[in-house]
Amino acid sequence: MANIDDVARLAGVSKGTVSNVFTQKRPVRREVAERVLQVAKELNFKPNYWARTLSMKETRIIGLSMPAERAKFSQFHMSLMNGVLQVCYDHGYRLLVNTLTPDYQGESKHITTNPVDGEIFLDPEQQDTRLDGYTDSDPPVVVIGRPPERYQSRVSYVDNDNEAMAEQVTRYLLELGHENILFLNATNERTVSADRQRGYQKAFLQAGVRMRPELHVFKRLDVPSVDYGYQTLKDVFSNHISFSAVITDTDKVALGVYRAAMELGISIPQDISVFAFSDNSVFAPEFNPPLSGVSLNSEELGREAAALLIERIRDNSAPVIHKIIPSHLVLRESCRPWTPPSNT
Repeated sequence: MANIDDVARLAGVSKGTVSNVFTQKRPVRREVAERVLQVAKELNFKPNYWARTLSMKETRIIGLSMPAERAKFSQFHMSLMNGVLQVCYDHGYRLLVNTLTPDYQGESKHITTNPVDGEIFLDPEQQDTRLDGYTDSDPPVVVIGRPPERYQSRVSYVDNDNEAMAEQVTRYLLELGHENILFLNATNERTVSADRQRGYQKAFLQAGVRMRPELHVFKRLDVPSVDYGYQTLKDVFSNHISFSAVITDTDKVALGVYRAAMELGISIPQDISVFAFSDNSVFAPEFNPPLSGVSLNSEELGREAAALLIERIRDNSAPVIHKIIPSHLVLRESCRPWTPPSNT
């Protein structure tokens, strides 16, 4: 079986050059790299991954830790992973995806034993054991989402401006005449729910419209998103709580709202308007009419997070960076101006 000495001898280069071609630790001239790869192919030489890992004290693996319901990914998750993978490919890294159950806080020991050079944490919580156990001697971490304030000076993160986004969505519905807006927020454990709550409240305050606290609902961790939207709409309707528009945390929550509305004989958008904090849903065929949403640019979120992480892996003294990725509204047929019902 061929070894690195054979490749170096036939390619006319040093063992270190062969190693650099495969590890990409140091740049190698293109013509030299192509010659080494050609010789390796002819000899059927493949570097021993674990031997290289032990000698270089790196795995060339990036971890992506993200909560998911029964490991089923939304379009947001898929696009985000595509962004991370693009950067991994460009820099010679592999991606290890660790999906977390809703009660993942008990899994922190499992998370920290992943064989990774660094990790991306998605959807941070106010009390997040992934970060609570983090020390400067651990592999570098980048967060997608706003980490708790006590960590913001220590870890880089990328995020949308969720407060401004929620304010914009709420203001849009208020300008359509909707004053009773049901907000099906994320779980109150996640930092994103607090950001969106502030934006929702700010829009009402600036419009001079009274916000009804009973119309702001937080998701429970143990309830699947579709069930959350479905059951909450039914509960609000059965309790005779008036509303004319619904803002949902995700497209899955919106799908539950659509299904409940159909069963209750509520027409979208004639009776209620619906808006979601997501876009390009895999459930798009089930949304009739098409769902208005927010483009979060999830692929760019993934790319930027991976780029920041690799920079920190290569230089642990790199500065902490907080980067905001733009988002924009995508208006479709699920929203319309509010017309009060006729008394006749």
